[in-house]
Amino acid sequence: MNYSDIKNKILYWIPKILAVLLGIFFIIFGEFDDSPGLQGIGLVLIIATIVIVVRGRKKK
Repeated sequence: MNYSDIKNKILYWIPKILAVLLGIFFIIFGEFDDSPGLQGIGLVLIIATIVIVVRGRKKK
């Protein structure tokens, strides 16, 4: 594995990890603020990210 392979893997995973973390934040903050819409957006964001990752892995 060379430097460009590691860089590509990092650039592939960082946005997905950030999206899941943002979704978790939305769920937690939505619970704190008593906002079911924000919790739903967080859940949809997490599920969409997981679906994108699974579909990407199946193509490889």
